[in-house]
Amino acid sequence: MFDTATIASIVAGASALMFATMGETISEKAGVINLSVDGSMMLAALAGFVVAFETGNVWLGFPAAAVVGMLVALVVAFGSIKLSLNQVAVGFVLFALCTELSRFLGQSYVGRPPVAVPAWEIPGLSSIPFFGPVLFDHNLVVYLAYVTVIATYVFMYRTRRGLELQGIGERPEAAHSRGVPVNRLRYAYTALGGALIGIGGAAFSLDVILGWSDRPTRNLGWIVLAIVIFGGWHPLRAAIGVLLFGALQAYAINLVPEYPSLSQVLPSIPFPAMIVVLVVVNWKALLKWLDRYPFLRAILRSDPPTAIGTRFEVN
Repeated sequence: MFDTATIASIVAGASALMFATMGETISEKAGVINLSVDGSMMLAALAGFVVAFETGNVWLGFPAAAVVGMLVALVVAFGSIKLSLNQVAVGFVLFALCTELSRFLGQSYVGRPPVAVPAWEIPGLSSIPFFGPVLFDHNLVVYLAYVTVIATYVFMYRTRRGLELQGIGERPEAAHSRGVPVNRLRYAYTALGGALIGIGGAAFSLDVILGWSDRPTRNLGWIVLAIVIFGGWHPLRAAIGVLLFGALQAYAINLVPEYPSLSQVLPSIPFPAMIVVLVVVNWKALLKWLDRYPFLRAILRSDPPTAIGTRFEVN
């Protein structure tokens, strides 16, 4: 059922969620929950498509989408840091606002000819059996999505700035006592995370689905939030979560010809499946069992940043 073409499509189709998941991981690692992900991705997808369509240059759509995602994320950060508002409430309101705004502004672009990212296969490598189509026969956006995963991991766990990022999300008071500008960095990392979420939105309209429709993200922004939790706020595990979700989607779609009467139900299976996975991952009995095996716990489970969702005040 998972032939070479299907696996290659899973790898390629995951690009949008890879960008968005890395963005949300960075933001939450800094202590800021951006619940507006789905709405932000929709508005960014529209911005990316409009700019690419009007200019005829697909690559200009991505920075435009990044700016939109960044601005939305900065509103979340400003509401929390400056106005002492609840991050979850602000994020949810922004989700609703961005969703309706994108639908309203995008009405005239529904059905317009798509602007697609050109293919960029790697000569020589793309002809290798199995690995060629799966890994080396995509476009630049797909390659950059996976480079972003690696770069996020290296930055978080192999650089001093990455340790500061973890510090402001885990123990902001201790970070502040060492001279780390906690709130300034929270703004910066939330903006960076928002930019990646925006790029993920552009990847939907310019690479994955192509064109503008009423809801191009198909509610997958909410899955991003679940995958970040599933991945334990770790970039590599989150990336695996994105691929697993893509595999579930492909499996469900492949079942449709065998069960045509369930054609409306099967494509939605990955969503409750992710909920089941989250329940299992947080199951108390499993956590107690993992406590006996620290190595396995380190691989399968991570606790959320201690200060996630909380405001830091400088005394």
